Amino acid sequence: METIKTIYKGELRTSSLHLQSGKIIITDAPTDNLGKGEAFSPTDLLTTALATCMITIMGIQARKNNFILENVIARTTKIMVQNPRRVGEIQIDLDLAGNNFNEEQKQTLENAALNCPVAKSLHPDLKQTVRFFF
Repeated sequence: METIKTIYKGELRTSSLHLQSGKIIITDAPTDNLGKGEAFSPTDLLTTALATCMITIMGIQARKNNFILENVIARTTKIMVQNPRRVGEIQIDLDLAGNNFNEEQKQTLENAALNCPVAKSLHPDLKQTVRFFF
């Protein structure tokens, strides 16, 4: 079953409709690749997918293990490389400060994040640097 419908709008812009929710995401090519940079680029969405997947899976594991996950902030950096042009590294700092986790909960959250479906779907050549701040 179709999940997303994407339309090219011209000027290096796309519009993607999430069919179940009706939500729309606009992308633009980045300014360093002939675009306007007025919206997320496709590689920004890749990077965002990794961070949001990690947080979502941490939330699922917290719920399954009967503790609360709140106030998580992911600070994400995308590093592009050339030949071929691609994302070479994604750096994510996961700020979980303010939560009072014990060591077992911290380990549960770290394992969940590092093994989220997006992390496991990315090519091994794409370096994932993830730091946790409790």
